[in-house]
Amino acid sequence: MSEKDPLLVIAAGGTGGHMFPAQALAEVMLRRGWRVRLSTDARGARYTGGFPHSVEIEQVASATFARGGFVNKVLAPFHILGGVLGASLRMLRDRPAVVVGFGGYPTIPALAAAWLLRLPRMVHEQNGVLGRVNRIFARRVDRVACGIWPTDLPEGVEGVHVGNPVRAAVLERQGAGYIPPGDYPMSVLVIGGSQGARILSEVVPEAIAALPEALKRNIRVAHQAREEDGAQVAAFYAEQGIDADVAAFFRDVPRRMSEAQLVISRAGASSVADISVIGRPSILIPYAAAAGDHQSANAKGLSRAGAAIVIPESKLAADTLAEQIVSVLTNPEGAEQMARAALGVAQPDAPRQLADMVEALAGRHQEQDQGRG
Repeated sequence: MSEKDPLLVIAAGGTGGHMFPAQALAEVMLRRGWRVRLSTDARGARYTGGFPHSVEIEQVASATFARGGFVNKVLAPFHILGGVLGASLRMLRDRPAVVVGFGGYPTIPALAAAWLLRLPRMVHEQNGVLGRVNRIFARRVDRVACGIWPTDLPEGVEGVHVGNPVRAAVLERQGAGYIPPGDYPMSVLVIGGSQGARILSEVVPEAIAALPEALKRNIRVAHQAREEDGAQVAAFYAEQGIDADVAAFFRDVPRRMSEAQLVISRAGASSVADISVIGRPSILIPYAAAAGDHQSANAKGLSRAGAAIVIPESKLAADTLAEQIVSVLTNPEGAEQMARAALGVAQPDAPRQLADMVEALAGRHQEQDQGRG
């Protein structure tokens, strides 16, 4: 990489839902000869292990008004202002060709700096309802790319549907051969966003323990649980004689998903995109506290296609979930049909389409600059 190569600044908040599509764009832009800098906070830095090594990682000062006590809320604007000033100085020293925000409070400094400096900028919204930060910037950017369609946008704002970009590790397993359930070892993958994983840790183990013995003895569980819940979840599986791998974070989710007969998951946009591209039957439990109930909107595509069973959180109970697990794992033909239906709604081209938007935006601004010159 040379300093003459165009620079893309990607800003993403501290959850996998923001960071994974950011990683997908970074991978494509690097292959196209761009330099890439990721702007995130300490929480987001935990997800950077999968990013290509050539991506420059910068941690910014930011804050949220949604968490913490009174003092945190009072100091939040000053943290954000410091982050904006720092981002502006960095962009003046090394001018980005485009700045792309993927949502979350850590994106505020980079997007605000790009707005102040009148740099080409856009946001990508993963969910069917704009997150708080993307809603703030929707009228202050050149483009709004949408992962779920239709997306609830502010009046007068036009969105471009590109889908949710998935990482190269997911694309490598696109349409991986599905082994339908049967009387042999079967894998069940349980994943949930960091904010909404607790209820899965409470209900899923009980549901699997309640399965008929003939089915239960064949099941191998990979369960992603919050760090504070992990020991309890692992102990329960062990007590029930269930073969389970419990961890706070799986770095090889694409591999585990490709080997699974069933995925039990929250309906986060990135999880839904991964399930679609790899093509697996799923039971989705939308996070009830998600802003605007956006996870229910995320689940609709797979549900309408017949690829997923959706259980509202208000109706989630061990016996209900056990019944649905049985319905999938004792019906090989139905499970295969669900896997094919998931592939039918996949958008594996989303990373390329989003990268094309970035390059078109950079080219348009370059032409405008030349015209003014």
